[in-house]
Amino acid sequence: MKTASWVLLTLAGVAILLLSLVSVARAYGTYNDNIGGVSLSKLSAGRPEVEMALRSRRATASAYSAGFATLFLLIVLGPYRRGEVWAWWALLVGMLVVSSVILLRVPLLGTGSSGSAGGAAVGGAFTQLLLVGVGLALGAGRLRRGAA
Repeated sequence: MKTASWVLLTLAGVAILLLSLVSVARAYGTYNDNIGGVSLSKLSAGRPEVEMALRSRRATASAYSAGFATLFLLIVLGPYRRGEVWAWWALLVGMLVVSSVILLRVPLLGTGSSGSAGGAAVGGAFTQLLLVGVGLALGAGRLRRGAA
């Protein structure tokens, strides 16, 4: 169970990192740069400052996502893999914070529909929360032992 736990968490961290880097590429490039189903060039309609602001926001969010994924992987592959209890809690709390902020889109922005870009993010948040939750559940035995 211990090996399955850290392997699953590693896969989750790698997936989060890769998706973050795809989002970085979309922020800095022009490939698939849709927001809410509308291309960024149409959305900004000749207002380069609007396009720059939207790209900058996406780049900043992507940078934080990539940073989170990197820290997640470092914890999983180091202290968590060694069995340190604090690492289990750090991964749980970190993922709950990220998922909660993403899921706040539904009540605060009304972006819960599956056809919208916000709906895709909500689905992604549920998927990563489920994947990390299963990974942590597989490693929950370390909490009963209470030792590294």
